[in-house]
Amino acid sequence: MTLRYAPLAFLLRLYTPVLEIDGQGVPASWGRVVQSVATGEHHVHVHVPYLIPSRIGAADTTVVAVPGQTVELEYRAPLLSFLRGAIGAPPQRYPGAVAAWTLLALTVALAVCGCLGFVLNSAN
Repeated sequence: MTLRYAPLAFLLRLYTPVLEIDGQGVPASWGRVVQSVATGEHHVHVHVPYLIPSRIGAADTTVVAVPGQTVELEYRAPLLSFLRGAIGAPPQRYPGAVAAWTLLALTVALAVCGCLGFVLNSAN
């Protein structure tokens, strides 16, 4: 399994993701995590502990482990804290990417307009 966060959400690097297989915690960190499991169906849960809310990006899936085969999963943390994460076969998309980029563009546009208004006002 590969656990990822978007570069725009760089503060998530400060938090260790929580990975559970069948309700049991598995040591995890951002990046690749390899875990052997018994043959059969397994429930996989991932979330990121955070300040407010206390858990972000919760995502769940069920996988079937077959002898001699590897199941590859990818988890992507969301860009906005109130969204769920994405988990499944790679590649996954970052939830909230369009909204996050839109908010960033709006913020930059407002800052540019504010600076431009300040410059034009002080020129008079």
